[in-house]
Amino acid sequence: MKTQIFALGAATLIAMSGIAQAGTLENLERERAMTIKTFLDSSLTIDERQAKLDSQRRRLVDLERIVMRDKSLRGQNTKNVRIAFKNYDVTFLGHASAEKGHTMVDHWLTQFGVNTDSVMSSRVGRR
Repeated sequence: MKTQIFALGAATLIAMSGIAQAGTLENLERERAMTIKTFLDSSLTIDERQAKLDSQRRRLVDLERIVMRDKSLRGQNTKNVRIAFKNYDVTFLGHASAEKGHTMVDHWLTQFGVNTDSVMSSRVGRR
């Protein structure tokens, strides 16, 4: 009986050690991806989109603060960490848009060279 309990406990510990832990940067990336998905969701009405973006902005800004204060990221020289901090305006979308006085959508589109003039001068066509 004791060996069965020990075996069960050992199996549980081994199984738990294989659980993936998402870091603060990964959580931020996931939330930012959901926010961008909301930008592009054509099935939402204007009011629905705005309400969803308001709640996502609060979560995004909170996660951005957590990443900025995460001391475990300071010593890391991984590709993801370097890219995230090098591209501040895209990674920290909530803070960067507030600092520039733009909406998150406008700020995100501006980072990729899309503005009202470029949209208005584009032509609709088939490829």
